[in-house]
Amino acid sequence: MSEQSAAELRIVEPTLFELSRAGRRGYRVPEERTAGRHPHGIEPRFLRREPADLPENGELSVLRHYTRLSTLNHHIEREMYPLGSCTMKYNPKMAEVAADLAGFRDLHPATPEDLTQGALELLVDLSERLARVTGMHAVSLQPAAGAQGELTCLFMARKYFRDRGEERHKVVVPDSAHGTNPASASFAGFQTVEVASNERGEVDVEKLREAVDGDTAVVMLTLPNTLGLFESGIREIERIVHDAGALFYMDGANFNAIVGILRPGDVPFDFLHLNLHKTFATPHGGGGPGSGPIGASEALAPYLPGPVPSRRADGTFFLDDDRPRSVGRVHSCLGNFGILVRAYTYLLFHGSDGLREISEGAVLGANYLMSRLRRAFELPYDRPCLHEFVISGSRQKAGGVSTMDMAKRLLDFGFHPPTVYFPLIVDEAMMVEPTESENVETLDRFADAMLEIAREAETSPDVVKTAPHTTPVGRLDEADANRRPNLCWGGRCG
Repeated sequence: MSEQSAAELRIVEPTLFELSRAGRRGYRVPEERTAGRHPHGIEPRFLRREPADLPENGELSVLRHYTRLSTLNHHIEREMYPLGSCTMKYNPKMAEVAADLAGFRDLHPATPEDLTQGALELLVDLSERLARVTGMHAVSLQPAAGAQGELTCLFMARKYFRDRGEERHKVVVPDSAHGTNPASASFAGFQTVEVASNERGEVDVEKLREAVDGDTAVVMLTLPNTLGLFESGIREIERIVHDAGALFYMDGANFNAIVGILRPGDVPFDFLHLNLHKTFATPHGGGGPGSGPIGASEALAPYLPGPVPSRRADGTFFLDDDRPRSVGRVHSCLGNFGILVRAYTYLLFHGSDGLREISEGAVLGANYLMSRLRRAFELPYDRPCLHEFVISGSRQKAGGVSTMDMAKRLLDFGFHPPTVYFPLIVDEAMMVEPTESENVETLDRFADAMLEIAREAETSPDVVKTAPHTTPVGRLDEADANRRPNLCWGGRCG
């Protein structure tokens, strides 16, 4: 595809400024409402001295403009969102309806306990359900994201060992861990020790044994790991951790692969975080509120953030703030309440059998896609996966086409690219997670697009290297766009 023809495919819609014509209006104020007042019904003291530099358009032009803008954002209701490790699944509308109920939507966080019994009951019941699903003794709903949840758990670990008179200072993290794990460990005052993966993509148990000692406070393990693989040596890993007197932490970002099948508390893990915006289908991304509840064993439960929504013997509910060993609040209120309502609705709708079906559907979809793509891309770990898998574009890179080139080209097929260049231990990595939301027809269309791009990388590499061709703008300098975003039109921001 030539640059000229590629440009011809890119349709640039006119902006509201370009459509603007003096005197066009999208509203009309009846004359009887303006009698004896300013023509627009506004008191003179509220008027601008100079007209605002705004476009003048009719209502239909404005409506079409914002409707077009709404279609430029990629979202799950438009097409598949295969971002590996992010679990961009469908958010059911029933949960949105529940969160919009006036009793939940309009509730002020400072409302007294006796007027918030329904909300407190929801929080208590959600906590208890999450505790049963994870096998944990108790759950806190306060953390507003998974990263805040894991940081809170590390604060709990630090206080736990200090109460025991132990000054453990190391946190052991596999090399395939989420980047937030070592960041949280450092922020909480620990030294991070990295452990390499073996040829199967799992934690090298012998190297873990060498790394864990009396100075180790926590071993953080993502289960399944970021390669979408289950740790077959999980029992031996657990023994190594607990024999050293350390705590075993599970990063629950990938819980969507095992929910309803494995309870982490049965391993046993000592504590964990969950991402409700992943496994339990609350809204994800866009800078909005998230939720990262944490679960703890009986020994660590006293350190959970307070106050804790609790149930009295008479069936009423209250906020228990009598927790002398708690690490204290990590959220100004009791968590992002509207998100918790959505997760609670999702849990009630699916039940225990439904949760297992979610995991099974996610695992089936991932293995199906992997089987379709394996002939065109390198498969660094050739074994069944769980909810996601990692392929490598190293074969295409050898021919001059990078993983980033292929990700950009995928936009021309209407799909959001998978996660690229992560995990770092795989060269030219593409991490694909279809989730259980997608049917086989969608999976086939995605696979067909990926296979076509692999063919183009061999036969028409310039088409891939200059992509995307059909999007409103061409390829951007992403680093520069992040550091110096252009949010203006025609210099009108000044």
